[in-house]
Amino acid sequence: MGLMNDLTPVSPAALEDRPARQRKPDWIRVRAPVSKGYQETRKLMRDLNLNTVCEEAACPNIGECWTKKHATVMILGDVCTRACAFCNVKTGMPRKVDPLEPEHTAIAAAKMGLEHIVITSVDRDDLPDGGAGQFVKVIEALRRNTPNTTIEILTPDFRGKMRPAVEAICEAGPDVYNHNLETVPRLYPTIRPGARYYASLRLLEEVKRHDPMIFTKSGIMLGLGEQRLEVHQVMDDMRSAEVDFITMGQYLQPTPRHATVEEFVPPKAFDAYGSIARAKGFLQVASSPLTRSSYHAGDDFAQMKAARAEKLAKPTAKQATA
Repeated sequence: MGLMNDLTPVSPAALEDRPARQRKPDWIRVRAPVSKGYQETRKLMRDLNLNTVCEEAACPNIGECWTKKHATVMILGDVCTRACAFCNVKTGMPRKVDPLEPEHTAIAAAKMGLEHIVITSVDRDDLPDGGAGQFVKVIEALRRNTPNTTIEILTPDFRGKMRPAVEAICEAGPDVYNHNLETVPRLYPTIRPGARYYASLRLLEEVKRHDPMIFTKSGIMLGLGEQRLEVHQVMDDMRSAEVDFITMGQYLQPTPRHATVEEFVPPKAFDAYGSIARAKGFLQVASSPLTRSSYHAGDDFAQMKAARAEKLAKPTAKQATA
């Protein structure tokens, strides 16, 4: 789904007794990436010294996306200062921020001919601004080099420095601001220990408060032991924060030491969740076992933009009776 916003490392003792991974059902299996397009995307990222969440988080859609030359760039290095029970990104002390990263990201976007780019990051609690300044520099570099490329960002929670970080990033003008809630509040102590569900909601609210025209997006993983009504409540919380776009996808265990899959949610259940989300008023909904934060992000952005335009064009009840 995206990078997590956790604070407390998961202790090895807590994970020791977790059973081995379950066999995946047929609907969750994907082909190994072997195409020419995949190899070209991989080489470009290596040549520019860029990291991708596609690789670092072991995304199941990497073969499809990279074949189409779509990639989600992960800035601020490949080492996260936090550890999550479900995230495959390395944890430790990160290296110094690469000053060439913004320009290299823009060069990659130009060479790939991207109409839409997704930028995410590891958590950088070691930095005074949490890494917000690097997001700003990347957005500015993209605007200079590929002005027609729309920009979607997926940020951490910037714990303890959220408001100035969000303000700076919103001033830079991304088209979409994504921040994932990841799971239901009840599961936070085991899945996101130390993180705060309502702090993440406040971040999403802060984006809209600063600039109501920036599209906001958030996602959750299913299959971690959540209950149906809990998922409905998360949808309501997102709508209360004026979130425009919800993503829901199947959690997959990266290694036996990560949180176990409690359930492989069938496609029909994802369809049902999607229908409920649409009824609750989201402009855009992506709900399927293989849905991830940036999966088909460009197409989804175009549809969300069209949905907003259509909504704004409709007269309100007050206007209709005037």
